[in-house]
Amino acid sequence: MVKKKAKKQSKRKKAQKEPNIRTDVWQLAMTQEQRRLALLTVAEYRFFLKPLVLISYWNWGNFSGLNSSDRVNTLEKLIHKTANNPNPKYYWYFHKALSNHPSFRKFPSYLRRAAIQDALGIVSSFVSRWDAWRKGERRHRYHRPPKLTSMCNSYPVMYKGQQIKYHSNFNTVELKIWNGVDWVWMQGVSIKKHGKSRHTREGTRLLSPSLIANKRSIHLSMPVEVNPQPLPDSDYVCAIDIGINTTATCSIVGKDGTVKARKFIDPARDIDRRDQRKQRIATKSKLTRKIINQNLPKGFCQGLYRKSKNINKHIAQTVSRQIVEFAQEHHVSVIVFEDLSNWKAKGGKHGSLQKQRFHQWCKDKLVELTIQKFSELGGKVNKVNAKYTSAYAFDGSGKIKRSNKKYSQAVFQDGKRYNADLSASYNIGARYWYAVLTNSKFTRVWEGRSMPSNEVKGSSQTLRTPVTLSTLWGLSKA
Repeated sequence: MVKKKAKKQSKRKKAQKEPNIRTDVWQLAMTQEQRRLALLTVAEYRFFLKPLVLISYWNWGNFSGLNSSDRVNTLEKLIHKTANNPNPKYYWYFHKALSNHPSFRKFPSYLRRAAIQDALGIVSSFVSRWDAWRKGERRHRYHRPPKLTSMCNSYPVMYKGQQIKYHSNFNTVELKIWNGVDWVWMQGVSIKKHGKSRHTREGTRLLSPSLIANKRSIHLSMPVEVNPQPLPDSDYVCAIDIGINTTATCSIVGKDGTVKARKFIDPARDIDRRDQRKQRIATKSKLTRKIINQNLPKGFCQGLYRKSKNINKHIAQTVSRQIVEFAQEHHVSVIVFEDLSNWKAKGGKHGSLQKQRFHQWCKDKLVELTIQKFSELGGKVNKVNAKYTSAYAFDGSGKIKRSNKKYSQAVFQDGKRYNADLSASYNIGARYWYAVLTNSKFTRVWEGRSMPSNEVKGSSQTLRTPVTLSTLWGLSKA
């Protein structure tokens, strides 16, 4: 009976969809005095959090078998004094700390529970990492064990109605803060920006934000639960070919093989900035090895690597946004990529700029960001097999040859010249529609076409031809 109940619960959990949560940054316009009080509130919250982390760790053996709500209640009974709980085990510490931190006396109940949940999460993460390290799950053999950090750089969660109040279409808010004497409401805090304004969309729900206050900025980290409605079905899809020279080549492909729009997305300026830094790294690496005649020291060109990585992230964000905008412009509900998850670079010498460009190719990050952004709007993203999408012409004429002068230019069997990436994007869209129309898998590469018996050479009577755009033309005529 117990096993049957566990199976039913696991099925229910799988059936329940995970919430689609996105985070907006709400910039707050504060005076100098308001900024000081916000920083003071965050500091007091961290002072209150520190002993909770230690108490949670000391009593983790009692918490490990409990669910999340019971853990919070159990830890609260260890520190908080009430009529039904007159002698908490660790109340003495908080009573003793009142001389240095008078904010503990009237610490808001909701903020106290937020700190308890934060402390339990910190300890749970540490225990999991420690168990993994003890079992030998390490990056390298000299990997040091994890450490429990009691003074964490966490930020307080602001619960609606208790610590934060919204006014006039979310243009102003009130925050409950510590002013050095008492917990009071800071009124009339204007909001300069709402991030991407996800809260204005239909079907969204605001969750409890965190007050991020540091020397750089003060803002609200606002999580928004997004429940998008699926986009209406369309007879077209947006097919994307991801490349090294041209970051993304897009085309709108119909189920009958019609192509009604094309677009090349290539942030050349950002790519040049990234490649310049990679070239500087290669030059410095070569010169340094000649001087020291040994392996490069740890942290070599750390700043250049960091800048190059950040530029790459910016490229992925920019290109994924333009892909989603192109799909929205043509009212498609599906974006199709080629599956490059197991692709490995074969060309380029070790240490060369070409090898570094392959290493810095943000293909996986680009697909990941596109999925996040398009699913938020109710769209779908599919992947098809990438085999032979660039090697065969979209018109069914056979294998293509690359131009010696311009590698991005393809030469068809009949002598026609065409953009190789554009031809590949047509084939990617065709493979999606072929799988849908023939009710086959998206990993399928070959189309099945019977041959007359007098033309058969060998035992097979099936002509193996990769699925291209011309395949859809044949299906539409049939």
